[in-house]
Amino acid sequence: MLEQIVAEVPAAVSCYPVQQAGRNNDDQCIVWRRRAAPVILRGFVLMAACAALQSAHADEGMWTFDNFPTAAVRQAYGAQITPAWLDHVRLSTIRLPNCTASFVSPEGLLLTNHHCIEQCLAELSTKDGSLLEMGFFASFRKDELGCPAQHADVLVGTENITDQVLEAGAGLSNAAANVARKKKLTSLEQACEHMSARFKNDRLVCQAVNLYHGGQFFLYKYKRYSDLRLVFAPEADIAAFGGDPDNFQFPRWSLDFAVLRAYENNKPAKTPNFLQINFAGPSVNQLVLVSGEPGSTARLQTRAELEFDRDVFLPFALMRSSELRGRYIQFGKANPADHRIVQAALNNLQNGIKVRRKELDALNDDTALQEKSAAESSLRSSAHLQGLDPWNEIQSASMRERTLYLPYAFIEGGAGFSSALFRDARQLLRGAEERLKPNADRLREFTDTAIPLIEQDLFARIPVYAEFEELTLSFSLERMREWLGPDHPVVRRLLSKESPDELATRLIAETKLDDALVRRRLWQGGKAAVDASHDPMIELARSIDGDARSIRKQYEDEVEAPIASAAERIAAARFKLYGTNTYPDATFTLRLNYGTVQGWLESGTPVEPFTYLDRAFERATGAPPFKIPASWMKVKAQLDMRTPFCISTSNDIVGGNSGSPLIDASGRIVGLMFDGNVHSIAGRYWFNPANNRAVALHPAIIREALEKVYGAKDLLAELNAN
Repeated sequence: MLEQIVAEVPAAVSCYPVQQAGRNNDDQCIVWRRRAAPVILRGFVLMAACAALQSAHADEGMWTFDNFPTAAVRQAYGAQITPAWLDHVRLSTIRLPNCTASFVSPEGLLLTNHHCIEQCLAELSTKDGSLLEMGFFASFRKDELGCPAQHADVLVGTENITDQVLEAGAGLSNAAANVARKKKLTSLEQACEHMSARFKNDRLVCQAVNLYHGGQFFLYKYKRYSDLRLVFAPEADIAAFGGDPDNFQFPRWSLDFAVLRAYENNKPAKTPNFLQINFAGPSVNQLVLVSGEPGSTARLQTRAELEFDRDVFLPFALMRSSELRGRYIQFGKANPADHRIVQAALNNLQNGIKVRRKELDALNDDTALQEKSAAESSLRSSAHLQGLDPWNEIQSASMRERTLYLPYAFIEGGAGFSSALFRDARQLLRGAEERLKPNADRLREFTDTAIPLIEQDLFARIPVYAEFEELTLSFSLERMREWLGPDHPVVRRLLSKESPDELATRLIAETKLDDALVRRRLWQGGKAAVDASHDPMIELARSIDGDARSIRKQYEDEVEAPIASAAERIAAARFKLYGTNTYPDATFTLRLNYGTVQGWLESGTPVEPFTYLDRAFERATGAPPFKIPASWMKVKAQLDMRTPFCISTSNDIVGGNSGSPLIDASGRIVGLMFDGNVHSIAGRYWFNPANNRAVALHPAIIREALEKVYGAKDLLAELNAN
């Protein structure tokens, strides 16, 4: 399961949109905080050696649409990727809060992965009935169910703002430059949105995007659809067939797809740009392209930053997540209702653990880190840098980060307060304060651009389960006391008279923030309403807010700012030598990459690039995670057992590409990306063309399922009609 863990967008309470999308807890919200700080211009450095910089590997690269290597693709594959082709695909590709999707009909129908909408399914479920387990199909449009906290963004334009952003910080100290850049980014976003509202029918959402880690800045302009409704989702047993054991493995047999529909003014959206589906799929060695929103890579970061991940961030994340997984599993065994409550969060957590474990393995590869050092030395010697060495500055800042990281993660990042209700309380508290300030002076996650998503999340009527909230909050309080120590001022203040279990139980029992109407009244009442509130969760957020803001300021001034300034100088040196002949690190913004349908050698044994339906039935054990649903068993005799199921390709993708369309040279969908093999996880740091493979769902199995298993003839007709 490819999961979008991070993205460089304004985020509330230090969570990325994948966490903001719903109200169930996700421990990943906090442990990725250092990747999530709004407009953290983290350091970024070298590509490999000069030769590698000047020409990309055939299958490597997450290219922006304005800089796609069309000539290289034409020379290698004879394919004509024209400006019109690029515009059509761009306008047909969708960014969800945590994944990618694509329009597949002119009436707002969009295709994505099942695991990308697990949160929506959970939000529409109850303890007594889970759409995640049962699946869902709306036979008529009137039956399509709204996803309370979902939205979809389509990139309709970009604007280069590099000179304006860099000029804002020129000649200032590191800390002052960091603040000035953020203010400039906010003001440019605000001006962009005001301009679109004045001159266009559709008001745009404008997001400042940092490319090449300080080398370029763009405004990305999106059309947003805020009314998304669930059309179809298969049962979890077939959508996630193989479960965690098969995750990041190949061969695979997961029917990981779902269908939503975008609405405008309570009617299906008119979407003239959409991608047709070629249900025949691709052939071996065929050129295929992926249009999507890869979440985050660190291929240009310095060795010092990678060593921080290896020594501090990843071990911390793994220890915390592994213990929480045990608690989730135990919680889910109590009864079927508790299993339904925890299922989506557990799936997400287990995926993250596997990702981090393999990332840690990658960073323990001394050969790869030595190559990183050699690349840095090469650029150093070629750049003729004057003044302080930016690599040494980043190393110094990363050493300081080792000291600040734990208090920052637990107090400001919220790792000590893992609760959807606490996140709401902090949103309300800080939102009341920040909205009184001029837009450019606010914390970046509370700018006018971010406010609509905060309101959508706060106002959504989504079930909150007290027993699950108590589990996650008490766990996080325990870990904060363990890691920061019982004498830390915040820990002492909170836990001198109550245990973590007692405090969590009392807070969850007494808070009223589980009521969407209460949240709405407090938000709309502003500072006066929040100041007058004695809700215990708001009082908790208020009691630590001074400490949290203080550690945030220290982190931004002593870690973020010096790294940003040093990275800016490295990026300038890089551009002077290589220009834009290389691709930028992923930032959960739209990219296009190319590859071919192919397998690989695993310990000398060939892995074929296609799987077929018959092997799914052969692998079935009758018990999860290898259980085939009754709906499939009932029609087994009618199914074509040689229907292609999954595809392996050499495309360069990471988390966030989940739900991306796999496209042929004619611009037709020939697959749906949903995972990578285990070797692809190291792709966060470097790409190995020998065995890094992406995994897609074959469109033939989608047709087989809709036609023969689910009887979704009208839906299939809409997909086929175009």
